[in-house]
Amino acid sequence: MQKPSVGRIVHYVSRGSAEGVYKPECRAAIVTEVADDGRTVGLCVANPAGLFFHPLAEDGAPYDPGDVDEEIGYMPGSWHWPELV
Repeated sequence: MQKPSVGRIVHYVSRGSAEGVYKPECRAAIVTEVADDGRTVGLCVANPAGLFFHPLAEDGAPYDPGDVDEEIGYMPGSWHWPELV
């Protein structure tokens, strides 16, 4: 696996809304900090409505290699490397 580092672009999977109105979706994010485990990161997430900060101090975002969620393939609240197109 590649190692995340500050400034790298990754995808963050939004959590969606509790009532299901908004589904989890991939969003562009920039790594702002990396935990000692090398897999959990702090992020600055670019949403259509503005920026969202997900710092390590609030548990950070765990790495998800995929195949977890049936609809999008990734666990809500996690990050992954962008897919090759």
